[in-house]
Amino acid sequence: MSSPDRGGTAVHPVAFEVIRSRLLAITEEMRIALQSVSGSPTVTEASDFFTGLFLPDGSFASMGFQVSFQAPVVGNLIRAVRARPTLEARDGDMFCGNDPFIGALHQNDIQLAGPIYADGKIFAWAGVEAHVTDIGGMDFASWSPNARDARQEGLRIPCVRLVEGGRMREDILEMILTATRLPAQLNLDFRAFVATINVARERVTQLVSRYGAPTLSAVMQRMIDVSQSRVEERLRELPDGEFRAVDFLEHDGEANRLYKVDLRMTKRGPRLSFDFSGSSPQAPGFINATRSGLVGGVTGALLPMLAYDIPWNQGVLQTADILAPDGLICTAQFPAPVGAATVETIWVVSNVCSQALNRLLSCAPKYRGRAQAVSDGTMATFNLGGRNQYGEPFGLHLMDPLAGGYGAFAGKDGYDAGGPINSPAPAIADVERNELAAPLFYLYRRLARDTGGAGRYRGGASAEVALTLAGIDEADALIMTHGAEVPNACGLFGGHPGATVIQQWANGAAKNGVCSGEPDWIDFGPKPGLQKMRAGDVFAASWQGGGGFGDPLDRDPTAVYRDCRNDLVSRQAAAHIYGVIVNDAEFDAEATQTRRAFLRAERIRGRSRMADCPPDAETIGEIGSALRLVRVGREIHIVSRSGATLARGSTRWRDGAIRAPFEPSRALRLHEGLEMSSFYCPVSGELLAVDVHEKGAVPPDDIILELASFASAVSERSA
Repeated sequence: MSSPDRGGTAVHPVAFEVIRSRLLAITEEMRIALQSVSGSPTVTEASDFFTGLFLPDGSFASMGFQVSFQAPVVGNLIRAVRARPTLEARDGDMFCGNDPFIGALHQNDIQLAGPIYADGKIFAWAGVEAHVTDIGGMDFASWSPNARDARQEGLRIPCVRLVEGGRMREDILEMILTATRLPAQLNLDFRAFVATINVARERVTQLVSRYGAPTLSAVMQRMIDVSQSRVEERLRELPDGEFRAVDFLEHDGEANRLYKVDLRMTKRGPRLSFDFSGSSPQAPGFINATRSGLVGGVTGALLPMLAYDIPWNQGVLQTADILAPDGLICTAQFPAPVGAATVETIWVVSNVCSQALNRLLSCAPKYRGRAQAVSDGTMATFNLGGRNQYGEPFGLHLMDPLAGGYGAFAGKDGYDAGGPINSPAPAIADVERNELAAPLFYLYRRLARDTGGAGRYRGGASAEVALTLAGIDEADALIMTHGAEVPNACGLFGGHPGATVIQQWANGAAKNGVCSGEPDWIDFGPKPGLQKMRAGDVFAASWQGGGGFGDPLDRDPTAVYRDCRNDLVSRQAAAHIYGVIVNDAEFDAEATQTRRAFLRAERIRGRSRMADCPPDAETIGEIGSALRLVRVGREIHIVSRSGATLARGSTRWRDGAIRAPFEPSRALRLHEGLEMSSFYCPVSGELLAVDVHEKGAVPPDDIILELASFASAVSERSA
């Protein structure tokens, strides 16, 4: 049976599925066109781009499996065109922009959008966005820790007609190319963008000729409506409440100051509210994000965490409100520098959204098994540029940091080198591809020991690399990160965070592609900035592993032994963190049992108490794997697995647990403004949570359920 869309056009269900599938295939053809023409490894190998189809108002109706940060952003460019009467969009036109204060994420993300006409009017747009290696500014790669003003960063293109009536405006393109240090590469990227839009126009026009523009418009609108409806249905299955998450980033490029991204996520019925009002004011350095970046960061977590099996489009975002006043680190105002937004504040916004959403999922039986810790909590940056052995300009944005560890799940380990959640199909170039694109040589690329967050289920291990120059005397290396002194890849329900980033440098340590002896390493910290790299110098880095899930003392000892055999966990960490004693051929079961009993007893020594939950209390729900909601009379209590009552009448359980300082391992480094706390069950010593927080502060309660509505929903399900 056919059903009408909002405009009254009826579409048969079979026709809807056929056209919907074809529109999704068109976004995939757009990807193929982009990667076939572009010469940048960032696009061709690492897939740091977005392709999609949009409604006339800028709402995205379909996208590929690409960087989810970028999903809503091209829509801002489309709305900017619509808001400017002098930029009347005509058939065959394409519009370019990259201004973060209009709607891009940062200056390196170039956008191109073109209207698709039918029956003499615009009924859709095609859009593409991709990270380019250099767009001008103070430093190579357009990310400058020294920038104090957006006007010192890369060229900002507000919204210009780059293609007019199907012909490239070569004068505009030439003006843009004069700003970059890599004009040949950027020129090829622009040609790839144009090819991508042309492919979309051709394929969509073919569909129009077969089904008609009204039908296609109806299908695109219904795609959005269906996604919104399915997300709303899922939200109704989840409990109402407030879910807190806080994460930090250090060093703004000027000084090693600490900044906070503070999220209060409220869930009521079929809606979410993301409130960032408690976040730090905007910084003087280049780590800020504009409001478009804030929306991108929320989208980066919302799509994969909540809509993992629902088509990704504007409908998912229409279930959420995003609240924040102007002037915060995530809503910076012009002329604040924002060049590093994607790998700094936007990334951290995505981290806190991931934390909050997974805490929400962990409270519902149907979705508890999908809960996971934070993945790859930072994107460290290494850009290398200069002139190669042939005297030609070159530039490489190393995407290897995407091989950070994936967060552990409620029932299995995270993926080693699995990457971040914001890139559903992450990829890094082969070593040989990078060595071909730039005059560098890998001394190694491998998984790094003790980087995955410890837990009953271990977070994925991060990769690590060591690089030196090959065939040239010197080059410029731009090096920066956050998360060298902040463990951003937080664990869940007692899981430890993944390791922090390590960036090191050794002068003249390599010769003929080999390091002789133990290099004299210099610890770079988070933001060394632009460095002159000379022949023989070595840069080495390891990145954040994924967060762990559950108490490490509950991990299967055979899994710990296997990790030791695979050199993913050291024997010292096995004994100290997991309580597993590993010998050459096997783990020692008796010594492991004794060690674990000792560690649990040490956690609560002098503060233990007996279980006090009535044995006949009715369990009506769970929070994660370690906490139960039980009904005692007319009151709901929060109880540990061992029967310790931690809270009565609310889910603020931390006051009833034992709090103790968390002693970071060698894999974790903390900013001087931070500390970590452990929370234990006072009966068994089970680790319930590991919190990273400001020094001297009390960690906030992170799951505050509305117990009246929760109990009512339980009763309805029982009936």
